[in-house]
Amino acid sequence: MLERQSPQVKRVQHDELRKALRVGLSSVAAAFATPALAQTPGTIDVADSGDTAWVLVSAALVLLMAAPGLTLFYGGLVRARNFLSVLIQCGAIVAVASLLWVAVGYTIAFGEVSNGLLGGGNALMLAELGNVREGLSVPESAFALFQLTFAAITPALIAGAWVDRARFGWVVAFSALWGLLVYAPVAHWLWGGGWLASRFGTLDFAGGIVVHTTAGVSALVAALLVGKRQGFPKTLMLPHSPALTMAGAALLWMGWFGFNGGSALAANDDAAAAIINTHVAASTAALAWIGIEKWQVGKPTSVGFATGAIAGLATVTPAAGFISPGAAMVFGVIAAALCYAAIQLVKQRLEIDDSLDVFAVHGVGGIAGSLLLAVFLEPALGGTGYAEGMSMAGQLGAQAAGVGAVALWSAVATAIVAVAVSLLIPMRVGEDAEREGLDITGHGERAWELD
Repeated sequence: MLERQSPQVKRVQHDELRKALRVGLSSVAAAFATPALAQTPGTIDVADSGDTAWVLVSAALVLLMAAPGLTLFYGGLVRARNFLSVLIQCGAIVAVASLLWVAVGYTIAFGEVSNGLLGGGNALMLAELGNVREGLSVPESAFALFQLTFAAITPALIAGAWVDRARFGWVVAFSALWGLLVYAPVAHWLWGGGWLASRFGTLDFAGGIVVHTTAGVSALVAALLVGKRQGFPKTLMLPHSPALTMAGAALLWMGWFGFNGGSALAANDDAAAAIINTHVAASTAALAWIGIEKWQVGKPTSVGFATGAIAGLATVTPAAGFISPGAAMVFGVIAAALCYAAIQLVKQRLEIDDSLDVFAVHGVGGIAGSLLLAVFLEPALGGTGYAEGMSMAGQLGAQAAGVGAVALWSAVATAIVAVAVSLLIPMRVGEDAEREGLDITGHGERAWELD
């Protein structure tokens, strides 16, 4: 009589057979064959429902920043004949970046760590995600979704550098490649266990380097390559709707609570502290900016208030979870002063047509905040303290190394991608199309029919 096998033995045999079948498939085929967000077999960790809910809400808030927040903020700053072109550019960038993140971007940034440069290919098409992201209390699917929204809004920020004259096809193709060659690798270097975080100890709470430094530096390079708008800098190019810009800034401000608070990846004191610091820095910078305007030009403006708020938000982002509210006020004042001066330098002295001041606000703000956090990590200043064996000087060196490496890579890769795409699709529209406006010449529509 045959001996009856125990359920445990049968389960082991079944698991071994399933593993053998899975090894026989290629990684790409397996990625497409596996249902999206499938759970890793054998994982029994249970996610925290409160933390999961907060991360999901935060993902929605970050998407709110991109559309409608960023689109309205940028759209109000351009001339009326180019309003729709900004909206569709930002929308298309968010869409293509989201799809590429699901297909390959996530695994480049957060796949298995091997050499510290790129993640492994284990999560192509978001296959084989774990019940819980390692080291966290949320499902890996929720973590991947939250990170998707960052990958979507970052290239959309760059669009402010080329408004009024960039060709739509070039914009979409450039943004798609940029996300894979610049954003995803940098996210791995700092957030996915890569070399900057693991070897140097570089810190970036919510994207001062990963988001704002990459976007700001890339915007400056793109503006140089695309060239100046017709009439710049002699012709005054006023925002067509400061009201829309204010509305967009308000949505960005609100969404930034998810951007920074959600980066705690848990519904806890770290998230609350990050949100408080985010709000304090934005409030301080907005008021400081209109104070500078009053002193410099005699009148505080709504566009100045909105721009100051965004400068404060960008500057506090890398440090939001590490510093005190008092330090956040200092960040806000510094953000207003530095970013205001950077606009004057880039636009007036250097005459670089970074049209909506992406480098001066996001790039300068993100870099400044990334360096300042090394000082304000000091417990005596209300910071959370340094890692064991790390001093203020050591942390400052780590931050400078991170900023320098990311800025260099962003500049070089952006130039290569921009020129490569231009070999197939010209960077900018013709002179007649630029004069008439991209809304009607590029998309056959007008934003405002006033007759």
